[in-house]
Amino acid sequence: MTTTKTILSIEMDKVVEERVAQLLESMGLNHDTAINMYYKQIISEQRLPFQPSAPQFYGKQMLDLIKQKGIPNATLSADENGHAFIDKEKHPDLYDWAVHG
Repeated sequence: MTTTKTILSIEMDKVVEERVAQLLESMGLNHDTAINMYYKQIISEQRLPFQPSAPQFYGKQMLDLIKQKGIPNATLSADENGHAFIDKEKHPDLYDWAVHG
């Protein structure tokens, strides 16, 4: 069976890319393999394989960015680990901005 390949081009923070590359290498993986695995998991689960959240120390930075973007005031919630998260149902515009930029 022949599969058609495509090229995916993304922008990301260079520091993030370098750290991920090191971690993937330590696992015997590369970016292509990891991204393919990630996308296949999304297809399999029909959703993101994790719940997007921001670490606790990003809370103030997130609120500052919310103000800069002119998004109506929203309260960030935190889970039992102190990770901030945005309720998609209560704040769909904020959630969309946080996930998609």
